[in-house]
Amino acid sequence: MDDKDRLILHILEENSHVPIEELATMVELPAHDVEDRIRVLEAAGVIRKYCAVIDWEKAGDGAVTSIIALKVSPERNYGYDKIAERIARFREVKTLRLVSGRYDFIVVVTGRTMQEVARFVSEHIAPMEQITETATQFVMKTYKENGTPYDDRIAGERLPYSF
Repeated sequence: MDDKDRLILHILEENSHVPIEELATMVELPAHDVEDRIRVLEAAGVIRKYCAVIDWEKAGDGAVTSIIALKVSPERNYGYDKIAERIARFREVKTLRLVSGRYDFIVVVTGRTMQEVARFVSEHIAPMEQITETATQFVMKTYKENGTPYDDRIAGERLPYSF
């Protein structure tokens, strides 16, 4: 992967719907070369998925998001992988990361209400025998998600990409 591929990835990460012609102009390559590069990146699994950032509150379907820190006793011979696989299967789990520091995992969970999220944690996550501690925090307001500001006043002028 070269600098042009990295630039394409940065641009697509910010806006996956940018027209190929515009993307080609931005990276100073012919459009067919950009399409070929994107196909190779998709086939290699570098580009895993294209997705939209949705403001569910504006869509009239508000949801509660929580960030749950977990302390875990890793399983012998499997480390953290088995427990991570189990946690990742729940539809409520949007993000699951192994992290350094006091806790082992950070889990982002969504539900319709705070009570629904609390019930999910108490009924499904906390009872797992490998989980030794949980700390749940509820998101009060989102200012920026996946590089996209939720408030136009915050958006301002974007900084150019450079290597």
